Amino acid sequence: MKLFSLITSISLILFVGLRFIESVKAQGVNMKDTHLETATFAGGCFWCMQPFFDNTKGVKKTTVGYTGGHVINPGYEDVSSGTTGHAESIQVEFDPKEVSYAKLLDIYWHNIDPTQLNGQFVDEGTQYRTVIFYHSDEQKRIAEASKQALAASGRFDKPIVTAIEPASTFYPAEDYHQKYYLKKTFQYNMYHDNSGRQDYEDKTWGKN
Repeated sequence: MKLFSLITSISLILFVGLRFIESVKAQGVNMKDTHLETATFAGGCFWCMQPFFDNTKGVKKTTVGYTGGHVINPGYEDVSSGTTGHAESIQVEFDPKEVSYAKLLDIYWHNIDPTQLNGQFVDEGTQYRTVIFYHSDEQKRIAEASKQALAASGRFDKPIVTAIEPASTFYPAEDYHQKYYLKKTFQYNMYHDNSGRQDYEDKTWGKN
């Protein structure tokens, strides 16, 4: 009788466990990805922010969108008007065992002009401002230390104006904006090459 009860209990535990796994899979959740962390950056035109993060080892997914504003579920035209308070941004899901948050910050700094207020290169307006949106106290600490180190480097002759703010609701941009550099390569290259971004990066950090 005791053996029968034990077998019944084990069977019930296995059944419940399998049902839980099936439920998780049905919701589209990859259980192997529960260790991933999120980083969010605003660095001007989000088309130009996606390629270098996509090609960083340890980055598992990137999504461009809008955050930091006061309007619910804004669209591209809304944000482009400069009236919603949002900034064009990129959300990066990464494995901290493969790439550190500090490394992502270093990549971020190398691809923006941190001294330009309310704009990036040819794009002007608060929707193109630079912001590091932190998701934890640890990210805030690392971001502030990184910004201080950059300011003390002597590389810039103007103040670093990139803001560091708590992350808020992130709204993914319309599908045609996602990985625009792959979907519309010619148009992307025309914009990127004439935006002034690459010239600035080469001058500031060197062509390599």
